[in-house]
Amino acid sequence: MFLQVFNAKTAKVISHHQVEITQSFPKEGWVEEDPKEIMQSVYECIERTCEKLCQLNIDISNIKALGVTNQRETTLVWDKETGEPLYNAIVWLDLRTQSTVERLINKAPGQNKNHLKHKTGLPISTYFSAVKLRWLLDNVDEVQQAVLSKRAMFGTVDSWIIWCLTGGRNNGVHCTDVSNASRTMLFNIHTMDWDPEICRYFDVPMEILPKVRSSSEIYGWMKSGSLAGIPISGCLGDQSAALVGQMCFTEGQAKNTYGTGCFLLRNTGTKPVMSDHGLLTTVAYRLGKDEPACYALEGSVAIAGAVVQWLKDNMGIVQSASEIEKLAAAAGTSYGCYFVPAFSGLYAPYWEPSARGIICGLTQFTNRSHLAFAALEAVCFQTREILDAMNQDSGVPLMKLQVDGGMTANRLLMQLQADILCIPVVCPTMSETTALGAAMAAGAAKGVDVWCLSPGNLPLVTSEKYEPQINPEESEFRFARWKKAVQKAMNWEMTEPYCISNGMRCFSGPLRSGIYCMSCVADCSMVTSDGRMKLTFFLYRK
Repeated sequence: MFLQVFNAKTAKVISHHQVEITQSFPKEGWVEEDPKEIMQSVYECIERTCEKLCQLNIDISNIKALGVTNQRETTLVWDKETGEPLYNAIVWLDLRTQSTVERLINKAPGQNKNHLKHKTGLPISTYFSAVKLRWLLDNVDEVQQAVLSKRAMFGTVDSWIIWCLTGGRNNGVHCTDVSNASRTMLFNIHTMDWDPEICRYFDVPMEILPKVRSSSEIYGWMKSGSLAGIPISGCLGDQSAALVGQMCFTEGQAKNTYGTGCFLLRNTGTKPVMSDHGLLTTVAYRLGKDEPACYALEGSVAIAGAVVQWLKDNMGIVQSASEIEKLAAAAGTSYGCYFVPAFSGLYAPYWEPSARGIICGLTQFTNRSHLAFAALEAVCFQTREILDAMNQDSGVPLMKLQVDGGMTANRLLMQLQADILCIPVVCPTMSETTALGAAMAAGAAKGVDVWCLSPGNLPLVTSEKYEPQINPEESEFRFARWKKAVQKAMNWEMTEPYCISNGMRCFSGPLRSGIYCMSCVADCSMVTSDGRMKLTFFLYRK
């Protein structure tokens, strides 16, 4: 959890405080957070930041508004009477809903994962909130009982935070904004409201959903703490907030955020553009209830900064995240090693949940420096795939990429990105543009009016530009090798049940559609009464 206080005239950070939130992994592919810990960290950040402001002799009465930005898609259900969460928050990259997704796709006409895309802009995927909510409704008794007794409330993290800060069970405001709602897969991006037909498709009761509002208006007021009485007037999903913080208000402008995942958004103006190349159509923002919504094309990568965390925590290759740049620079090349970090399947442009991580091109010469370099290259190659798809959908090549997020502090990564994209990469000196975007939305809200978002009044933010330094032929060669590695990572995980008999695995459930080969294994330990040896047949994907 990260809280920053901005000067509304200069967009400069005055004070900040950060508290780390614990993620738990109850089973393979499951990722959860404790909703109570989320709120505890919010309150701690508010109080500690106010203390720091006092130490700077800044009167906290100068704080005019509060904005909220959050991980999109992360899903919660809580009891409106007790205020208690009914289960942990299921985090956006959680994979437990893979079988739920397969069941939903199977009942779609033509088993088409894009069955709802014309309304939602999204494919049916484990990524989005609706399937996480469906899992909670199917598997958690407390959620089922709360729905039956009309006590359940659903929301993404923004809804939970705003509800708690505005009073919780004592008349707390249950709302979300259009940017977060558009990531649930229950929201119609054309009508700008929850879609009854889609809710019936997922069998989700509409009464548990929050009210959808614009990204910049007063939702309610802080009920307690040092900021009691301050309006909460900005709400944006994290990637939309970064788009606003990068001031990409003009159609065609794009930004890429490098965090746990990687998210490239391109502003498409007031009309949604449907992708033919595996991208998402999403609501970027609506800066006022009387303003039109603006849309974006988005490419989402599940694993970006998380690959560095994996090298540190799981493999022990580095001792700290900051060490990765020095280690990779020592090699200066991956030496033909390619890393596809599909730990949670592949998101855009493939949307293939069965993919898994793969490292290939290893030789006896390969060492940890080469792996570190390959991990950074993997982030850049994934971005290149999305940018190529975006250029095809829009028909207008992007001439520069604005970037933000924690990984932009890695100068080697930024140079690699410029080299692999063959266009300049522009990085603001203040990389946390997500928080800035939420502050801008809050300050610009009607009734607050301390921040003007008209083009002539936007603050100037200093930045650094990285120009490509390799020739395009080398970039294309490396990218082609990466694409070859991606194909090898595909169709790796199979969800069908199997039994283990005499040390051998035999599938007992229906197989995925695809091409399969048959192999025969002679089992000498299994001989029939007439002396014949049993043969066991296995099917495997080719």
